[in-house]
Amino acid sequence: MISLTEENYLKAIFHLRNDDNTVTVNELSKFLNVKMPSVNNMMKKFAQKNWIIYETYKPLRITEEGNKQAALIVRKHRLTEMFLVEKMNFGWENVHEIAEQLEHVHSDIFFDKMDEILQYPKFDPHGEPIPDKEGNIIALDLQKLSSCKIGDAVIFSSVTVSDDEFLSYLNSKELELGKKLQILEIEKYDQSMSILKEDGNKITLSKMVCDKILVKR
Repeated sequence: MISLTEENYLKAIFHLRNDDNTVTVNELSKFLNVKMPSVNNMMKKFAQKNWIIYETYKPLRITEEGNKQAALIVRKHRLTEMFLVEKMNFGWENVHEIAEQLEHVHSDIFFDKMDEILQYPKFDPHGEPIPDKEGNIIALDLQKLSSCKIGDAVIFSSVTVSDDEFLSYLNSKELELGKKLQILEIEKYDQSMSILKEDGNKITLSKMVCDKILVKR
């Protein structure tokens, strides 16, 4: 059985891995706020389990099995978030911390039943894809809202962070996933954007906020 600590490392690897399927010990250390010797010791254990390829002074290379195990932890987290929103009427800003606790439940039947009740959702409440039972995940072609140009019409599809303060801010702006946005103006001084929402209302968003919003054309 995978320990809680191992699951936290696996989830960190999932979020930090680069396009070439690598991550560094330093990145894991900073992300988890754990000292590097402890990370190195854990990665040696991961190497024994064939989850990573560990070589001193080189980036950690994640194996196919390592990617699967990491994705399955994320699957439990994102399914839980979806269940809390869809079946228990939690706001999308209130589910992350609860899912952080429930993701460590070791029961495939529990999460399979949750998946069935939800009718096998592909995405969580924040627009992030939910890995399937084999750890496969849908590849998304999304871009940051901040990378768009004046006149672009896009669909709000996901967020890069899911902390309650940021999501509550989006709620205050009545920004919802799946809704159309059009960029009207971009302020030269600070790159803030004037946005026309699908409901016809206009809002202004800072570059910091636009960096955290993912859209598709």
